Amino acid sequence: MKLGWWVLKNHKFAPLAVLAAALFVSGCTNPWMPVAGPESWDTRREATDLSGSDNRLPYALVKLDPQVMSILTTNAPGFSGMFTDRRPPKEIKFGIGDVVSVTIFEAAAGGLFIPSEAGVRPGNFVQLPNQSVDSTGNLTVPYAGAVRAVDRTPAEVQQSIVNALRNRAIEPQVVVALVDQRTSLISVLGEVNTPQRFPASAAGEKILDEITRAGGPKGQGFDTWVMLEREGKRAAVPFGALVYDPQNNIFARPNDTIYVYREPQNFVMFGASGQQGQFNFDAWRISLAEAVAKAGGLNDTLADPASVFVYRGERRQFAERLGIDISKFEGPIIPVIYNVNLRDPAGYFLATKFQMHNKDVIFASNAIAVEQAKIMNYIRLVTATVNDPIVAATNALILRAAIRELH
Repeated sequence: MKLGWWVLKNHKFAPLAVLAAALFVSGCTNPWMPVAGPESWDTRREATDLSGSDNRLPYALVKLDPQVMSILTTNAPGFSGMFTDRRPPKEIKFGIGDVVSVTIFEAAAGGLFIPSEAGVRPGNFVQLPNQSVDSTGNLTVPYAGAVRAVDRTPAEVQQSIVNALRNRAIEPQVVVALVDQRTSLISVLGEVNTPQRFPASAAGEKILDEITRAGGPKGQGFDTWVMLEREGKRAAVPFGALVYDPQNNIFARPNDTIYVYREPQNFVMFGASGQQGQFNFDAWRISLAEAVAKAGGLNDTLADPASVFVYRGERRQFAERLGIDISKFEGPIIPVIYNVNLRDPAGYFLATKFQMHNKDVIFASNAIAVEQAKIMNYIRLVTATVNDPIVAATNALILRAAIRELH
């Protein structure tokens, strides 16, 4: 009863107490309050704490500005970073299993290969039966023996045969030609109209040329990826990157494997946005501004435009270029959170230049006022729960006193 009378006597101080409590608590982290994700101040504060306390995964926070954007533009997916040699392929060399023809010419009849009655023959030459480069990498030529052919060009093999026959034939000349190319092949597999293996062109062809020889991609192209495997290295790029960026359309080389596959690119949007969920690019690339628009934009009753974050893993070498101290991180991938300030009009220009990557995560944090309102509503609920029975008891006492006065 005494508590009820105290509340009645001091009710004018209750709003001030509630407001003071709300302002005090709102400046702190509130793990007991419902929220869609990390608060903006938690993201910024914990990015500076890389001690690994509480077994948390360390991450780096990078604020988008023109200097960072100039670095990010060099991080677009492409072949040019992995395969730096952009020169045309060298002359095709023989491999084990290739079928080769050898033709030997002599300057006059009566030599090693041309009999003295060669006057009735059409030319002073003899053509040996076609033969394959054997498992030891050699060709067999009469009177010259085993001639090394594997990993050598036709001109090199010709000169070796000439040198072997020079002291036995009359001014010999040799022509070596590739009849059936069974090595130095290029494989194009996956989502193309005619997957196949075909001989590499001696003239040199680029990746798009090889995909065209295989009938072109089956899909529309914006959700098509091209993977190139060469000499133990592998890289994948969107098909659009080959079409619109000539630097990625590098020369194909013998024994390349090109795999074309379809994988719709998507991103995930959380937090104070118009919609939340997973969204497809529906294009071979989109900007951060386009991604936010796909998700219905920011919710103007909840969002803090200065606290839009993009979560992405970056390679160590690239993270170092961003100014991140990579010595505090383990592994080849560094967790990075990019922060763009859309409260600043210049932030929208940066957002149009920031290219999304497949599987990126965007999170828009709530404004501080939203969290304060949550806390005040919570305190109002608690005080009302405590105050209601007290008010009821007080009203009962007042009613009893009034009845006694009537009697």
